[in-house]
Amino acid sequence: MAKVALSLGSNLGDKSGTIQKALALLDEGGATVLARSSDYRTPPWGPVPQDWFVNACAIAETDLASRDFLALCHRVERALGRVREVRWGPRIIDIDILAYDDLALESPELMLPHPHLHERAFVLVPLAEIAPDLMVRGRRVADWLARVDTAGIVRID
Repeated sequence: MAKVALSLGSNLGDKSGTIQKALALLDEGGATVLARSSDYRTPPWGPVPQDWFVNACAIAETDLASRDFLALCHRVERALGRVREVRWGPRIIDIDILAYDDLALESPELMLPHPHLHERAFVLVPLAEIAPDLMVRGRRVADWLARVDTAGIVRID
C-alpha cells in the first residue's frame, strides 16, 4: 500500500460538501482515507479573479499505482462536475496529489512531489494540521509552512 497526500479545493457551490463527497468517492474508488484536515477558507490563487476557496488536505492509502491513482482523482473530479476550461479558474473541485510515498516522478501527466506544494500556504496549512512531519523535498511540511505567508487563511470547522 502506498501512502498518498492530497490537496482538495473548491470555490463553486457547496464548497465543503463537495470536498466531503470527493473524499467519499476516492474511498469508494480504491483509496482509504486515513486522516483529513479541517476546512480552511482561503483567498483565490492565480491570475483569474474569482470567489474564495475552501481547501483541505487528506492522507490516504491505496494499492493503485501513481498514474492509476491520478486517473481515479480525475474520474472523481468529473463525477462531481469539474470542467477544465480556464487554468487556475473557478472550479467545483480540484484534487491534487501532493506526494505518493517517496516517489519522485516528472512526466507530462504527473509530477511528484507536487512542484508547488512548498510555495502554497493554502496547501501547507491544512497539510501541516494532519502531517507536520511529512518530508517533502528534504524538509518537513511544518518547516515549509514556517516559510510562507498565511495571511487570509482561516479555519472554518
